[in-house]
Amino acid sequence: MAEREFDLVLMGATGFTGQLVAEHLLERHGATGALKWALAGRNPDKLEAVRTQLGSNASALPLIEADSFDRPSLDALTNRTRVVLTTVGPYALYGRELVAACAANGTDYCDLTGEVPFMRDMIDAHATAAKASGARIVHCCGFDSIPSDLGVSVLQQAAQERFGGPLTRVGLRVKAAKGGLSGGTFASMLNIVEAARADADIARYLKNPYAICPRDQREGPRQPYVNGPKLDEELGSWMAPFIMAAINTRVVHRANALQDHAYGKDFLYDEAVLTGSGFGGRMKATTVSLGMGAFALGAGLGPTRSLLKKLVLPKPGEGPSAEQREAGFFNIVIHGRDDAGHALRVRVRGDRDPGYGSTSKMIGEAAVCLARDIGPDVPGGFWTPATALGESLRSRLAEHAGVTFEVENAG
Repeated sequence: MAEREFDLVLMGATGFTGQLVAEHLLERHGATGALKWALAGRNPDKLEAVRTQLGSNASALPLIEADSFDRPSLDALTNRTRVVLTTVGPYALYGRELVAACAANGTDYCDLTGEVPFMRDMIDAHATAAKASGARIVHCCGFDSIPSDLGVSVLQQAAQERFGGPLTRVGLRVKAAKGGLSGGTFASMLNIVEAARADADIARYLKNPYAICPRDQREGPRQPYVNGPKLDEELGSWMAPFIMAAINTRVVHRANALQDHAYGKDFLYDEAVLTGSGFGGRMKATTVSLGMGAFALGAGLGPTRSLLKKLVLPKPGEGPSAEQREAGFFNIVIHGRDDAGHALRVRVRGDRDPGYGSTSKMIGEAAVCLARDIGPDVPGGFWTPATALGESLRSRLAEHAGVTFEVENAG
């Protein structure tokens, strides 16, 4: 890539999550350090207010005016920087032109989307342009889906080293977590529901676990899916559906496809929330499952969906206090087994709430990783966090984001 003015531009700096990312980058790199970065958004006055709120240490940060719907402004932005980090969602509404500009102009890109239709549309529309320009496009660089994608990658690498092959049956289990999902995540979910109701093709491929794999690899073995109370015999705990599974599983299967099925062509993967053992664990799994079903039913009906938006769900731009973010955490177990009986686990821990505190640090480190660590051996195209950033991101997350991936023996 030719020399550019900035290493990184943060698009959406005036939003709640964008401000958290800006705080993290400022704390780590300052405004005039080796990392050259800038804040971008469509409202100059709000950008100035954010820079002022960040404190005097941020006064030298450049501000760039750019609009999600104004392609010339996005072309100008993407030609000035090596990497664009965007927190502007729902991405299906606000992200399409930015991805197109990055793919056309050879600019690396990362976001927080969990919107399967958006990702599939962008892959199908712009993969050829990204390969030609050298742009590395990396979706899902927050709680969805770095713990899943990078965690499975760490597990499979350890299995190759110890057993000489992959673990073909893998499950991610959320053992404990404190802190909710972001308002932007909920807005994206409701946007997907609306899109699926309006377009039968979207509704159909949302059910396909291989929906965002390369075009010629969108079929495979029937995948397990936890849609109600179920016992995880490996861990001795009941489990219930995990709200992010429909996103994370697609990302993991894309990672497998991009690596020439390094996890196996018969690879099976699911995700769930652990609810405990015995009768109490089963009852809790039943309650969570019923709650998930009620949410899905309500989101699918126009009147209740509108009510959810107005009265129940957090709005995009809203979020918890600093104290609440710091009190949050997550503890995830990823366990796998092969046909020969070899078994292994990876423990994924985060020291902040998943939806805001950890997510803002994860995407910040992913963007810096793209700018600093990833060379031409990763060519242009659409990647997952694990396949593009891999061990470099794992190291950065452990050192700077409070997110760790540790291999454990099973049992």
